[in-house]
Amino acid sequence: MDSVLDSAFDFGAPVYVAGHRGLVGSALWRRLEAAGYTHLIGATSAELDLRDRQQTFDFLREHRPAVVIDAAARVGGILANRDHPTEFLSDNLRIQVNLMDAALEVRTPRLLFLGSSCIYPKYAEQPIRESSLLTGELEPTNDAYAIAKIAGIMQVQAVRRQYGLRWISAMPTNLYGPHDNFDPTSSHVLPALIRRFHEAKAAAAEEVVLWGSGTPRREFLHVDDLADACLHLLEHYDAPEPINVGVGADVTIRELAELVARTVGYTGALSNDLSKPDGTPRKLLDVSRLQALGWKPSISLEDGVAATYAWYQEHVA
Repeated sequence: MDSVLDSAFDFGAPVYVAGHRGLVGSALWRRLEAAGYTHLIGATSAELDLRDRQQTFDFLREHRPAVVIDAAARVGGILANRDHPTEFLSDNLRIQVNLMDAALEVRTPRLLFLGSSCIYPKYAEQPIRESSLLTGELEPTNDAYAIAKIAGIMQVQAVRRQYGLRWISAMPTNLYGPHDNFDPTSSHVLPALIRRFHEAKAAAAEEVVLWGSGTPRREFLHVDDLADACLHLLEHYDAPEPINVGVGADVTIRELAELVARTVGYTGALSNDLSKPDGTPRKLLDVSRLQALGWKPSISLEDGVAATYAWYQEHVA
């Protein structure tokens, strides 16, 4: 399949990965290096606060990247989103608007905006097609984050329409892998389970209590697969509509917990705390458009969880 990247773009062209130290950004950096890209640009949040408009414009004017990948965001699990909606809305809006406005000023020809599957309605038909966007109410526990990400999609589409730049947006499903956030209160479900079962095993705890009923179904994509998909999209996708990135299969939270328990080697009992929120009952993405472009994931959930637990033991535990 022919590449849609500019003919002048080569492995030595400047590529800016916003958020290159995070879960997604670090995976993108590894994948781009492996592919042979030699002029990667990154800045830590201490070096560049993307919420600061002047800093962001100065940075883009200095580096003038040929490609921008926006993997910078304030992210968190269901409780963090529920308890801090103001920060999730404000911070993400400012990061996106500043970065895209600055990229527009220097006429960055290729930009990939990474959103989230939470942009879709809470009760969207499953599996969720891209056309479900803005057809129903959002899940209230993360609606502020979702609205920010929807605004990012709209900005990509507006720039394409008004200025003709070939910017795109991709909506990943639930992600996990090395460099994830394992904090017990702000993490997403899979890294949270890894930490809880690891600590329960170390303490010889008789029981681990799971948040919620355990019945919601979720889809999980290893972040290295996402990075591979992003590179594929930059090379082969050029359309205004967001495109889903996932595996096309899901599990219940209970099944996920049992898999993590087996991986960690925890043999105690599992129970449920029904006072904790479940969130959306099911969130499975329709990935047929991505598959039609010739991409599919290569890391199984079992292998991915095992590799992530090994990383956790080495770097966190």
